[in-house]
Amino acid sequence: MPKMKLDHHIKRYRVAPNNDLKLRDCTPEPGHGFPAGKKAAHRKIEELRKQLVCLQELLYAEHKHKILIVLQAMDTAGKDSTIRSIFEGVNPQGVRVACFKAPTPEELDHDFLWRIHCQAPGKGEIVIFNRSHYEDVLVVAVKKMAAADIIRQRYEHINSFEKMLADEGTVILKFFLHIDKDEQKRRLEERLSEPEKQWKFRVGDLADRKLWDAYMKAYERALRNTSTPWAPWYVIPANKKWYRNLLVSKVIVEQLEGLRMKYPQPEKDITKIRIE
Repeated sequence: MPKMKLDHHIKRYRVAPNNDLKLRDCTPEPGHGFPAGKKAAHRKIEELRKQLVCLQELLYAEHKHKILIVLQAMDTAGKDSTIRSIFEGVNPQGVRVACFKAPTPEELDHDFLWRIHCQAPGKGEIVIFNRSHYEDVLVVAVKKMAAADIIRQRYEHINSFEKMLADEGTVILKFFLHIDKDEQKRRLEERLSEPEKQWKFRVGDLADRKLWDAYMKAYERALRNTSTPWAPWYVIPANKKWYRNLLVSKVIVEQLEGLRMKYPQPEKDITKIRIE
C-alpha cells in the first residue's frame, strides 16, 4: 500500500483569511493528489480513530485545552455520519455534540450568540457543533429574515466571539462539507426509497433545495468573511464519504498532536503508596 502523505494535500482545503473564495472552483470530489484510494482511506481512518482515542484521553486528563469543531453543510452532506465515523470509540465523557435548530422564543429574546456561548467547550472537552451560530448568517440571509447590514455586522460579531474563545484557550476548527446538487439529489432519493432512511426525509429539504444557488452565495460570503487565523474554515469535498471522513479526521488529529499535551504529574510520593 502506498504511504499516504496528506499534510500538504489538506492545506489546499483551508480557506485563507481575506480570500476571494468561489465555491464553483472547489471540487466536491476527492482531489487528484490523493494517492491510495477508498480501501486505503478506510485503513487510514481507522488508524486516525485510534490516535484520536488516545489524544482525547490525554486532552481530558491534562484539562488545559478546549476544542470546538463546527460542522456546516447543505442537507444530506453528512454532518451526523461524519461525527459517528470520526468519534467512534472515543470516550463520551469528554466529547459532546450540540445541535442548533430553529431558535426558541426565549433564545429569540436574546442576541444571536447567547444560546451558542453556553455550549462552548470547557477545559479538557471536545464539543462538536452540528450546525451553529452560522445559521444566523446563512438561513437568515437566504430567507431574508434580516437586512444585509445586519448580516455584515454579524460577521464581525462572530469573528470577535471566536477570537475571544481562542484567546481563552479554545482551538476552533470549522468544516464546510461540500457536496454538489446532483449528489444531494441522489441522497434524497435514497431517503425516499430505502425504508431505514425514510425517517430522515423532510419535505422542507426540498424547499431548501430550490434555494441552492442562494445558499451557495451565502456560504461563500460567510467563508470569505469569517475564516481567520484563529478560527479557519476548511472546505471539505464530501461527495465521497470516505474522503470527507479522512480529511476531517486528519485535520483534527494534527491539531491535537500540535498541542504537545502531557499527562498531569501524579500526587506527591505516589510511588511510596502500598495498597493493603
